[in-house]
Amino acid sequence: MAALTKLLIPALFLIALLSGCGGADKPAAGPGGPGAAMPPPPEVDVITVATGNATLTQDLPGRLQAYRTAQVRARVEGVIEKRLFQEGSEVKAGESLFQIDARTFKAAAESAWADLEIARQNVERYKPLLKIKAVSQQEYDLAAAKAMQAEAALIRAEESLENASVPAAISGHIGRALVTEGAFVGKGEATLLATIEQLDPVYANFTQSGSDLLRLRQAIKQGKLKHANTAKVELLFEDGSIYPLPGKIFFTDMAIDAGTGSVSMRAEFPNPRRELLPGMFVRIRFPESVAENAIRVPQRAVQASPQGQFVMVVGAEGKATPMPVKTGGMSGGDFMIAEGLKGGEQVIVNGLQKARPGTVVKPVPLGTPAVAVSSTPAANSAEKN
Repeated sequence: MAALTKLLIPALFLIALLSGCGGADKPAAGPGGPGAAMPPPPEVDVITVATGNATLTQDLPGRLQAYRTAQVRARVEGVIEKRLFQEGSEVKAGESLFQIDARTFKAAAESAWADLEIARQNVERYKPLLKIKAVSQQEYDLAAAKAMQAEAALIRAEESLENASVPAAISGHIGRALVTEGAFVGKGEATLLATIEQLDPVYANFTQSGSDLLRLRQAIKQGKLKHANTAKVELLFEDGSIYPLPGKIFFTDMAIDAGTGSVSMRAEFPNPRRELLPGMFVRIRFPESVAENAIRVPQRAVQASPQGQFVMVVGAEGKATPMPVKTGGMSGGDFMIAEGLKGGEQVIVNGLQKARPGTVVKPVPLGTPAVAVSSTPAANSAEKN
């Protein structure tokens, strides 16, 4: 028995040693192993929808027009001597823009002045003669008439001399010159020399469908909608950006055009930095009416599928869930929701690419500033070292 015990002890020791070596060969649990932590759910920006008053708007295509336009024309015949402005600059009303050769007009004015002096002297000489009946009344009246004619001729000559210097009729932006120095202008017509446009403020001309206008008035009459304050309108550029300065409705045509079936409208916008140029195509965001107890969501939150429109909401257990909706109109950049939402739902606005149906997400209120992720203790130790 003692001999057997002596044989077993070395054998058991060898088995234990081999077992320890085998345990060292087992792979450690990786990140996806049984003991690994699950990745956090993706964050999405959400809004909690609620009912309230909303202004229904319509984006209508329009085109910009200068507030005032003045054509610079030659009023007298002559040769252009100088161009006195820089093309594409701002000019002031009354500022001289072109100089026409004025030598002929100056000579004509001097001659007219001399003729007037002679005619006046004749009238003065006839006055005492008329009293003593040395001249007849008819002779005196004829001398006075010639004096009046000479005075009118002098006025015309001075006007021609003054018009040799072509002024700006209004203040504004002047374009390129349509004639060059040495050109003969004004022969038989008032030659167009340049054009001035007043750009602050500017007009935006647009139209509204007559059928839309009638339908809107009917809805207001039935009490479904209320009148909106249309005093202020917004201007949108072609890229969708909004012009920072609001405009105001300048006039609305009370008649529907028989050819187009639309109503002509005009808005006025301030343009101190000359960002708005005549001829630009824009869109006018026009407030039409006010809806009560309405629900609206940002336009980017509404998606479309073959089955219709829908939004993604954070449902039970924090899972992204599609919800069918129907839109009824626009309120600025938001969709008005006619059906599908009742209020209180968390609608996903940003991060929709991460919010697939059934995916657990972490809702973050839209507009909440992002929180910086702190570094790990190991990283902190490394930075300290």
